[in-house]
Formats: sequence, C-alpha cells, structure tokens
Amino acid sequence: MPAGTLELLKTLVAIDSVNPSLVAGGAGEREIATFVAGWARDSGLEADVLERTPGRPSVVVRARGRGGGRTLLLCGHCDTVSVEGMRDPFAPRVEGDRLHGRGACDMKAGVAAALVACREAAARGLAGDVVAAAVADEEHSSLGVQEVLATVRADAAIVTEPTDLTVVIAHKGFVWSEVEVRGRAAHGSRPHLGVDAIAKAGPILTAISHLDGHLEARPHPLVGRPSVHASTIHGGEELSSYPARCVVGIERRTLPEETAAGVAAELESLLEACRAQDPELDASQRTLLVREPFEVAADAPIVELAGDAATAVLGAPPAVAGAGYWTDAAFIAAAGIPTILFGPSGEGAHAAEEWVSVSSMDAVTDVLVAVAEQMCS
Repeated sequence: MPAGTLELLKTLVAIDSVNPSLVAGGAGEREIATFVAGWARDSGLEADVLERTPGRPSVVVRARGRGGGRTLLLCGHCDTVSVEGMRDPFAPRVEGDRLHGRGACDMKAGVAAALVACREAAARGLAGDVVAAAVADEEHSSLGVQEVLATVRADAAIVTEPTDLTVVIAHKGFVWSEVEVRGRAAHGSRPHLGVDAIAKAGPILTAISHLDGHLEARPHPLVGRPSVHASTIHGGEELSSYPARCVVGIERRTLPEETAAGVAAELESLLEACRAQDPELDASQRTLLVREPFEVAADAPIVELAGDAATAVLGAPPAVAGAGYWTDAAFIAAAGIPTILFGPSGEGAHAAEEWVSVSSMDAVTDVLVAVAEQMCS
C-alpha cells in the first residue's frame, strides 16, 4: 500500500463537501480544497487553487518534472451528493477491505489515488509533469473541470471515477429539453372557452414512449442503447380551472457521435407528427442543457499504457468497456486530450450506504504511478 493512502482517504471522507447547487446550504468544496492544497504542499508538490466561482474552488496539484517530457493529467471531483438517509456520513468506517462514508466511492478514493500517485511520481524524478486536479462541481455543472482546462494542458488524462478496475473508453452524454404545451385558461364550468394544455400533452408523452422503443434498436457496442424519457411534468393552477400551460421535461441519453442538434431535430419531428394528428396543438421545444458523450480510440496510446500497467499490477489484463453514466472525461476529451477512466471498486454512489474497496484504491494508485513512469520518463 502506498504510504498514507488510507489515512488520506479517511480525511477526505471526513470533510463535508456536499454540492450546494444540489442541496441548499451544502458545504461546497472550500474546506476540502484547502486541505488538498495543504497536503500537496506538505508533500513537496505545487498546488494552485482556482476559484472563479466564489465558494467553489478546485486545486491543481503538480509534480513538476525535469523538463522535456510529456504531461499526464489525473482528475477527480471532490463534491458529493446529499447525505439524506445516511448514518454518520462523514465518519469514515473501515470494515475489512471496505471504507464506508459519503463520497468514499464517488469519488474521494479516486482523488486520493491521484494525489498519492502524483506524490510518488515526484519522487521518481520524471522528465514530464504529473498533474492531479481535484475539481469542484462534477455532480452539477462541472464548473471545476472547465476552469482547470482553461489553465492546464496535458498529453493524456485519466479520470479516476469508480470503474471497478475497468479501463473505460466511452460513455454516454445527455440532452435535457423542455416541451411547452399551451392551452387556454378558463373556469371549469365553461368548457367551451377552455383548452386543456395537460390533456393536449398526452399524445406527446405517448410519442416519447414510442421513440424510446425505436431507440432500443440502435445500440452502441460499448455503451448500449440510447434512451429518452419524460422526467418531469408541470401544469395547472387549481382543480376548478382549465390549465393554460403544461411543461414536460425530457432527458435524452446520447451515444458517441450523436449531437445535440440531432436530438433537437428528433424532438421537433416528434412534435410535427403530433401536430399532424391534432392541428390545434400549440407546442414548442427548447434545449436546456447538453453534456456531450465521450469516446477514445481503443488503440490510443493512453489506452494501451493503462492496459499494460494494469496487467502488471493486477496480474491479468483489465476489461476495456464503456459506461452508461456521464463524467468530466467528456470535457477533457473535448479539449483535445486523449482520456480514459480508470478507478477503484465500490458500491453505493448516491445511495444511503456507500463504500469503496481499499485494496482496489491501492491498485489504482500503483497503476497510475506505472502509467506516469512510462509516459513521463
């Protein structure tokens, strides 16, 4: 076990870093960023705190090389989701190989592995730099990684999300959209004056379900099928009135090579089909948020390096796969940096009982060090 990795993880888990954009009054990343920066400097590393958004700092830790070598970026997020329903979420508890606590799996173990790997790389006197970015806000808007990418360049990157020791080379994106259906408000006793916007939305909901069925026939070999679902619906004022407005929130999970423009066109085509069935339908759609999918070539050098290093550490080649969720890897790859995900095993991300395998965290640390030695020497 790399010296101090478990104690570092315990300290990270003990710091409340609930994302305030998700939970009103959440602690945010200031305390944990202060700790990470101090730990890095005490370890002989450079540490820069970035805080373009007040109260939402990220830390860039750097093991500076001799010069003339390539730069490896290791990235993990410090924010967590809520602790509702958890017992002692910030009291790290070790039971056998498992460390329990909020953020243990998602993803403070990955952050600890990246930080310790950065420290170990510094001790090896490599030519290139190893950078560990402990970023804010991945669970909401990814403010942190976007700020880091404005200041950091790298030749390759590893995002240490919990991948169960799998080399992940692709994941889905998503598009959040909103469909507004307009009716006409009227007293419930005067049906000849009212147009029920909620009822008018019914065929749209049915069409969304049918579209999801069609999408099932278009799977990606690594990340599976695309999907669409109606996530929220809002409309009406009171029981005695015809609703003048109904708003349906929609999430479309996208595959590599699918685009936001294509999703918008798909949704507009759906509405056109609904209008053809009901010429009086008054509805429009708009895109709220886009997070692009991610994919790197299976034969990219960083994939091969990580695979070789993992084979040496684990004693067998790691699985190479895709993931259905979204991560900051998409932003890093979009910045032109070849990127993979590789992280520890665990369970309970976003759940009331969360844990990470300590031995897998140590294995990830060793793999990261081995990749740095090969890439940055």
